[in-house]
Order: sequence, then C-alpha cells, then structure tokens
Amino acid sequence: MKKHILFVDDESNVLQGLKRMLRGMRHEWNMVFAESGTAALETMAEQDFDVVVTDMRMPEMNGVELLEEVKKRHPETVRIVLSGHSDTKLILKSVRVAHQYISKPTDAGELKDKISRSCALLDLLQNKRLLQLVSNLEAVPTLPEVYMQVVEELEKEEPAIGRVGRIISRDPAMAAKVLQLVNSSFFGIPRHIESPVQAVTLLGLDTVKPLVLAVEVFSKFDSKKIPSRDLERIWDHSVKAGAVAQALAKDEGLDKSLTDDACMAGLLHDLGKPVLMDNFPEDYSKILRTYRKSGGSLYHMEHEAFGVSHAEIGAYLLGLWGLPENIVEAVGFHHTPDQCPFKTLTPLLLVHVANALTQAEAEDRNEDGLIPEIDAVCLERLGLEDRLPGWTVICREVMDMESEG
Repeated sequence: MKKHILFVDDESNVLQGLKRMLRGMRHEWNMVFAESGTAALETMAEQDFDVVVTDMRMPEMNGVELLEEVKKRHPETVRIVLSGHSDTKLILKSVRVAHQYISKPTDAGELKDKISRSCALLDLLQNKRLLQLVSNLEAVPTLPEVYMQVVEELEKEEPAIGRVGRIISRDPAMAAKVLQLVNSSFFGIPRHIESPVQAVTLLGLDTVKPLVLAVEVFSKFDSKKIPSRDLERIWDHSVKAGAVAQALAKDEGLDKSLTDDACMAGLLHDLGKPVLMDNFPEDYSKILRTYRKSGGSLYHMEHEAFGVSHAEIGAYLLGLWGLPENIVEAVGFHHTPDQCPFKTLTPLLLVHVANALTQAEAEDRNEDGLIPEIDAVCLERLGLEDRLPGWTVICREVMDMESEG
C-alpha cells in the first residue's frame, strides 16, 4: 500500500525541485505539495498523511506553528523539518514538535532514506492508540532528582559541560532526547556519536542550557502515578546492560562504531517501559505486581495487555527520532533476536545477552541454573555458545564496577 507524504514550502521552485528529486518514488508514495501551512492543514483535513515534511520559515504560519497543529489534529503523522534556515531559536522551538530535522540542501538519497525509514516504522505499531501516543511524545519521563542535578549544574555561574554530560548519560530518557538532537543535520555534527557524554559536549552549553531551562525538553516522571523506585530499577538495569554490552563487544573485538552502538542500545533498550508506566499507570502496575509475584515474561505480559511490548515502543520512538538503525534494531528485537536474521555478531545479540545476564545476576537464577531468556539457537548459529561462561564473568565484573561507581 502506498504511503501518503505531504511536502510544505512557500517557495514553489523548492517544491518543483522536490518533485523532480523524488520522481522515482511515485510508485511507492502518494506525494502532495502545499505552498503554505494553511493549505497543508486544509489538505490534511481531507485525507490522512503518514508523513509531513515542512520548511521552517514561511509567512503567516511557520514550520513550528504548522507542526504544532499537525500534532494536535493528526497525532499519528510523522513530522519532519526540512529547512535551509539555521535560526537557533526557531530550531529549539521545533524540538517539542518535530521528530526529525534535515538541513537544506539535501540529496535525494538522504531524503528518501529518512522518509522510507519513517514509513517502515509505522508498520511496527499496529495499535493505533499507542501509535498516536508515541508519535505525540516530546520526551520520555526522567527521574526528578536527576533532572534537578542537571538544572543545578546548568544554573551555576560556570557550569561544566562534562558533568552535565555524565549526569545525562546515567539517565536513558535524557540520553535518548540528546541523541535525537545530535543526530539531526541542523547542528552539523558528525554522524557517529560514541556516547551521550560526547553528544552533550558536541551540542555545547549554548544549546543544552536553553533546551533544559527554557524549552524544558526533559520530562519529569510523575511519582504519583507509579513509585519512582520502579523507574530507578529500570534505569539502573539499563545503565548496567549498556556497560555490559560494551564490554562484551570489546572482548569480541568489534570495531569502535559497533561497540559504541552496543553500549547505547543497551542503555536505551528498556525505553518503552516508562512510556507504558507513565501513560497506563494502573494497568502497568498490575502487570508489575503479577510479574513480581509469579515470575514469567514481562515482555509477553505487555503483549497480552497492550498488543505490543516495551521493545517495539522503544524502537518506534528511537527510529522516529532518527537514531542509527543498529540501535533501533537492537532495542526492537532484544527479546526476540530470532526475528531479525543476522550472520555475524551484532549489537542486537550483544544487547540481548547483556539484558539477560544483568537480570540473572541481579536476581536468583532458576532452579536448573540456566540463565533466563538467552536465545541458544542464535548463539549456536554463530558458533558462540561456548562464549557464555566467559561473558558471564565479564558481566559480573562490570556490574561490580558499576555498583561501586
């Protein structure tokens, strides 16, 4: 089925250029072109669109104002900014409403790739209610005390960007939002980012400070819905899983890029859990109580309750925000690596193993001593089944270091 894409720009020559550039996609996309925000909203009132791509600076209604309306009226639509303007204030305003940002001039390949990935993601969440919910998210809830640590540092007379980065790197929700920004082409930052600390450093205080203090890009977790200790457990596990995945990648001799991706994917792999916790507090509390009382698979309990799990929700959100495919894939399939065929050791398999190992070390193993949830078939397919004892030792060492640190 064709996807419906709406392009909005007040310059007709730009729209004509986009038509020529994307002519080869006409068999896959139904493309409509509007010369103003008002015309775009009128068009969207008549038919549904999967993706809207808009310029930033337009008369009467700018790109931010348009996307604010799209967000309210059509929350399931993917919102992309394609602009040649680099007005920092306007860009920062768009952070709360745009999923991705592309700078002009752009080549056909990049634009096709961004839109195609966004369209593919729409098929990941079949539940329309959850699709609208996740598409509307501005940020994932973070712990209030961690948020305050960032604010306190930024309000100092001479804040230390390194310390801000280190605080953010311990909170997956904050790290994800920073990675969304640093992956946009507006800031002219290299594609490969090795860590959230590096991402914050590259963005710089002039960008990070207004984002946190003025735009309030981070969302504080409402402890009245679910006790903050539940979120603390998730984030503690996530930080450890990221560190373990990184250590395993290094031990296996993966190159730096894959090692960094494994670390960040491990850090972000449970990002979908606080989304469910924050939006369905009563239902998710029941699921957590059942899980803690009787054990079993939280992943399958989520599927039974919502028709989707935290893995798909996290992958959809990160893909929507333009994070690298290795990370999105690892988050989406970290419970089901067999659904994503691979022939070499990938960040996905490392995060799958790191997630299970850290859980096993944090809790009692089952009676037969097996580590839960590791897909033995995937390990055997790659000839890695004999690595598990050594990986377990590495996991214990990393977790000891994380606990001490």
